[in-house]
This record gives sequence, structure tokens and C-alpha cells, in this order.
Amino acid sequence: MIERITNNQLYHLVMANIRELMREPGVLFWGIVFPILMSLGLGIAFTKKKDIITTVAVIGRNHLVKSPDDSASIIRNFLQINKAGTQISKNGGYSKTLTIRNDKMGNTMFIFQAMDWKHAMVLLKRGNLNLILDEKNGAVQYHFDPNNPDAQLAYLKLTKLFSTTGRIATASDTEIAPLTVSGTRYIDFLVPGLIAMGVMMSSMWGISYAIIERRSKKLLRRMVATPMKHSNFLIALITVRVLMNFVEAGLLFLFAFLAFDITIQGNVPALLTLFIAGNFAFAGISIFISSNTAKTEIGNGLINAFSMPMMVLSGIFFSYHNFPVWSIPVIQQFPLTLMADGMRSIFIEGAGFSEASVPIIVLSSIGLVFFVAGMKIFRWH
Repeated sequence: MIERITNNQLYHLVMANIRELMREPGVLFWGIVFPILMSLGLGIAFTKKKDIITTVAVIGRNHLVKSPDDSASIIRNFLQINKAGTQISKNGGYSKTLTIRNDKMGNTMFIFQAMDWKHAMVLLKRGNLNLILDEKNGAVQYHFDPNNPDAQLAYLKLTKLFSTTGRIATASDTEIAPLTVSGTRYIDFLVPGLIAMGVMMSSMWGISYAIIERRSKKLLRRMVATPMKHSNFLIALITVRVLMNFVEAGLLFLFAFLAFDITIQGNVPALLTLFIAGNFAFAGISIFISSNTAKTEIGNGLINAFSMPMMVLSGIFFSYHNFPVWSIPVIQQFPLTLMADGMRSIFIEGAGFSEASVPIIVLSSIGLVFFVAGMKIFRWH
């Protein structure tokens, strides 16, 4: 007869650990519920079929609006033939909207906005549009970055539409003018965002998680028993992290400069001030997040709950203007958005202290508020 082998000790240890886990609802929420909610939200946002909105800058109002002494415009005739809708904004901006319906692939909406060349280049650098149209010597000029796939797709869609509805079908009626100047490439848009995201992630994991882990291991309790000043511990932790962020950002910029010839077109002292303000903001938030919990699972959930939405929404890898219009004012107030937009304005738009003053002040205020609030509720053991 085969004797039944049992291990009561293992069974009771497993059950004890399960009961201990069940007593921590925060662990269950951040480990199970929160990932499900994130997958639900992102799944709805990125799998739901919606209209593809493409903004196209048209140089000169006369290509959208006919004036008494105006000659024929190829772009205006094309929009008239397709009965494009007209919109006039509160600030006097003029645009025409053309929707191409497709039940299988989703609708495509082209918004043709009249503007001057300088404004169009600023929006192109910010990622708010991918294509600029102009007319010269009876031909339509397409200005876009040939390395940008979204710009290429918009160009192909427009040329196909023009070829079936207007005389722009012939080669003599079209002209491609590639934009390869500094600031208009995707890499110029990407690098400042990566630097800002690096500051956020380094602060979150290098400060928040380090404090939570030390608290969970009872190390903070031991440090409090020494003559150490409490403030010196936090200041030292933040200082090391800021220095590391400078090294990481410097190496990333050096690589981008050598590999892609990226330059800083704006004021360098303003860039450094903004970088320090961003570090201070995320350091303050990190202290606040790590101020009260001793569970690494909860700390991991809190860090992800704060950083993941901003990584997706703040326009690091693509412009946040692709999101619904109602959400853009909210997204623009995120700390990561403020830092990334401010750095891009200095990197590719030539901004200085006057343009960067608002994000510098706001980020510094965010850091101060969260640092003070975190210290009020900070728990050393």
C-alpha cells in the first residue's frame, strides 16, 4: 500500500501568506484591479474606430477664401468641388473641413487651416500638423518631413483625392518640398520629450521606491535612531538623483547631437533652469508618493498610477493633440507635459526665459507644494 504523502507545514505556510495578503487591500488593488482598469481604458482608447483627423496648413488665406481681385486657386477649387465645410474661430482663424467616409477603414477628416509660414512651422515643430500646402507658379507645393510616416500618409491621401477631383493630378501641378531643416524632424520632437520622461521616471523610482523599500526593510527606523538630521537624508537622496538626471540627460543629448545633429536653438540658461525646475517638481511628487506606505507592492502601484498615464498622454512619443479636444486642456496641465513642451520650445522653437517662465514657475510651485505636503505626513517607520 502506497502511503499518502502530506506536507501540513507547507500547507499552513501557504495559507498564512494568503491570509496576510488578503489583509492588505491596497496590494490587491494595485496588483490586480489597477492593471485591469489600465488595460480597459487603453483598450477603449486605441481599439475603438474613430475618425482620423489630419490638420493641413495652407499658406495664405486667399487659397481658402476668394477675394474680388484674386486669381484662381487650385486648392480652393478642390475644396469647392468637394463642398468642404467652413469654420471661423473666435480669434478670426479660417479653416475648411473635408471628411472622406469609409465604413471599413474609418473616416478621415482633413482640416485645412489658413496661416502664415512662421505659424505653420511652429505648429509643425510641435507636432500639431504634418503637412503644409502652398501654391507657386500654378503648382501646389507639399512641405513635409519625408521621414515622418504620418506626413507621408497624409500626402498620399491628398494626392489621391486631388487626382480624382481636380486638375492637380498631373505632375506639373504638384511639387514636393521636403522639410529637413533642424526642428522639423520627428527626432527633434522626440528627444526633448525623452529627456523630460527620463527625469520623471528616474525621480519616481530613484526616490520614491528607494524610500519605500528602505522603510519596508526597517532601515529608516534605524536611521532615525542615529544623530542624522531627517532633512539631510531627503536632501542627499534628491541631490544624488538630480545629479544622475543631469548625467543621463547630457549623455542622451550628446548621442542625439552626434547621431542626428540635434542642436539647441533657444536659450541654454533657460533650458537648464527649466530642467532644474522639472527635477524639483518630480522630486517633490516622489516624496509625497513615498511619504506613508511601507509596502513595496503599493509603492509600485502608486508610482505606475502616476507615471503611466502621463507617459501615454503627455505627448512624449506623439502629439497629445491626437486625443479628444476636451482632454487637451487637462493634459497640458500635467507636470510631464509642462516640462516636455517647455523643453521643446527651447530646443526647436528658439524660446528663451520669457517663453519658458510659465512652466518654470508652475513646475517649481508643484515641487514646493508636494514636498511640503509630503513632509507633513512623512512616516519614518
